[in-house]
Amino acid sequence: MQRIKKGDDVIVIAGRDKGKRGNVLRIVHRRHGADRALVDNVNLVKRHTKGKPQSGESGGIITREAPIDLSNLALYNPASGKGERVGFKTLEDGRKVRYFRSNGEVVDLA
Repeated sequence: MQRIKKGDDVIVIAGRDKGKRGNVLRIVHRRHGADRALVDNVNLVKRHTKGKPQSGESGGIITREAPIDLSNLALYNPASGKGERVGFKTLEDGRKVRYFRSNGEVVDLA
């Protein structure tokens, strides 16, 4: 089980985009090294693309999200309004869930 998953609301805690919030679009797993995440409107880069006449795509400079390291992200807690650390615990019915370490509130109880 991972601390940050697709669809989570996260906040950037380090780097150029520190303080920005966004939704996790995708988790990018690396064979060697740390995993990364694609977060909506965070770590935007300009990409120079060549046009493709067959598919109808026009070339130019495109702004898109680049992967950001998971260590630079924290799960956003709406109760406190801050990014917080996440722990794991097993409920009485045997399910393993994530919870906020600060107040013990369960994250994925659905």
